[in-house]
Parts: sequence; C-alpha cells; structure tokens
Amino acid sequence: MNARGYRTPPAVRDVATDLELVILQRALDALQEATGLDARLGVEPKPAEPAAGPVIDRIDIHDGERRFVLRALVRTRVDRPAALAAAHAEIRKIAGDQGVLVTPYLTKRLAEHCRNDLQLQFLDAAGNAYLRQPGLHVLVAGQPRPEMAVELARTNAGGTPTALRVVFLFLCRPELLNAPYRDIAGAAGVALGAVGPVLHDLAARHFIIGAPGQRTLVEPVRLFDEWVMNYATRLRPKLNARRFTAADPRWWEGVDLRGLDACWGGEVAVDRLTRQLKPATFTIYVQTGAAKALLGAIGPRYGLRADPRGNLEILDAFWTLPTDPRWRDVAPRPLVYADLVATLDPRNLEAAEVIRKQYLDDTFGQA
Repeated sequence: MNARGYRTPPAVRDVATDLELVILQRALDALQEATGLDARLGVEPKPAEPAAGPVIDRIDIHDGERRFVLRALVRTRVDRPAALAAAHAEIRKIAGDQGVLVTPYLTKRLAEHCRNDLQLQFLDAAGNAYLRQPGLHVLVAGQPRPEMAVELARTNAGGTPTALRVVFLFLCRPELLNAPYRDIAGAAGVALGAVGPVLHDLAARHFIIGAPGQRTLVEPVRLFDEWVMNYATRLRPKLNARRFTAADPRWWEGVDLRGLDACWGGEVAVDRLTRQLKPATFTIYVQTGAAKALLGAIGPRYGLRADPRGNLEILDAFWTLPTDPRWRDVAPRPLVYADLVATLDPRNLEAAEVIRKQYLDDTFGQA
C-alpha cells in the first residue's frame, strides 16, 4: 500500500516500452482466441541490472498438461524483409530455437518468409502465428490486419479520443473492466477492436492488474487525474459543440431534460448535485441522434438562438450508461468535474473539489 492507500502494482518489466508490452499481451490473447492454447507472459526473477541488449520476454504456453517455454522479442514494426532479417539475427543469437518474433502485424509475404525460408517462429496481434517446438506445431495464417494494430500505435498513454471514451467508462463503473469487450465497446461508442488495446495499455502502465474476469483498478486517483487533464484538449473538441443564447438568464431553472436523452454537465450539474453554485454557463450532453428533438423541445419555449459566443453549449454524449436514479438529468460526476476544471474559473474549481470528494468516496471508497 502506498501513502494514499492504493495498491502499488508490481513492476512488470524494467526495460522496453509500454507499447511493446501492449503488443506482446495482445498477441498472446490473439493466439489463445485462435487456438485455445493457454498463452501468458511468464514470470522470471528480476535481474540485478537491466540487460544491455534487447529485452527477451518469457512466454508460457499450456496445452493440457504440456507446457512450453518460449522467448519473445517484441518489435513495434516489421514491414520489410530487412527488418525481419535483423530481428531474426537477434532472436537466433539470444534465444536460439526458443525464440519467437512478436509484432503488431506480419503481411502474408513476410509470414511465408518466416515459415519457409527462416524457420522463424512468430506471433502477431492479428492472430497469425507460427510455432514449432517438439510436441507443439501451430500455424494460423490469413488473419487480416486488425484495427487495433493502428490503435496500438496511437494509444499515446491513454490520450486518444478512443482511449478516453473507454477509460471514462471504467472510472464511472469499475466493474466494466470485466465486462465482455462488446459491451464495453457499445457503452463507449467505439469499435470492438479498440477495447483490447486500451485494456492492455492500462495494464502496461499499471493502472489495472489481474487476468480477464479478475481485473482490478489500481491507483484510480492517478488515472482519474490523467483523464481529466486529457479530456479538455483531446476529447471535448471532438464532441460537435453547438452554442446558443437564451432570452431569459434564468431559463435553465425550469428545464427538465429527463426523457430527452440528454443531461446537464458543468455548472448546472453542480447546482443539481450540491446547490452550492449559481450557474453562469450551461452545458448539455445529448445522445447521438437526439439533438434535433432536444432543440425542438426547449428551443422555442426558452427562446434559444444560435450564437457562437453563447453561454449554452450542447455537446454530443460519448457514453451510454444506466442513468443514476438519483440524478437522471445529470452527467456522470467525473465529467462534471472535468467540465469545471476546464474553465479555470476559481469558483468552479472550488465547486469541483466538492464533486471530486463525493465521487472518490462513492466510487472508490477513498477520500
């Protein structure tokens, strides 16, 4: 336990990049999905000092009662014969017949070169594989370049809009860490293939630990702070902002968004939750396809008119989660907090701290 009361994750690797670990874990997952083999990253004693050469990871593969130990060299990109040859030379020198090349994707031509000319074992994140050991022969070919191969290269420490959408779900509902990928993708509004890279990135950066079905969020406050920092600059600008001005400055007091597939963010959300802030700006998040109905319901009634400098901002919602029965027209509190922090308004920052404490207490049981 650290000073803040959260679990301190064990070190996974001392050398190599987070992206390499993401690629390795995804390739092992893909192998398991394609073959049913139990493939996992092996655990070895930590060396006294990091090795000066390439990092070679241990892979444990279980086929029933049989176990095979291989050594993986991870390369973030192998797209030319020359790169393949260089990787092959390193593997042969360091790992011999146990060596395996792991990369996001090998083209059909390069995969055939591995099998037919180099006798080089490989795994890629698409699920293509060639393993040949005494008692083990695996050949998976023809898997297309996965969408996640592109996403892997763009993960950028959880800062892509896609990653921010997925992480938001985990901050709101940590139990979704163990939900099916399809459910996570649907709730976040992202492609199914994008979920795995985000989970692996979080694991590589020690924000989650545990096997699928047993994942646990580690250091949630640090993840929360990272998400808030990235939201304002990387996701919020993508939410199709539309601005309006209302004829009556007190118009918002009578607005009920329930039933309109919309909810309040920012200052009105704080007013609903705490009654400690008089709103001067207004933020509404509306589900995809519901904006026209929302404006039809409240626009004429409250005299809304389009105004690029207006104090009402309508944004696309980027999640679908069950509504909190206590606050059916209020956005999830991580988002409310992020909206307030983004303004840099001192009164909003003070209100944000109230929301933060409530959120952390309720969700993580921490102050």
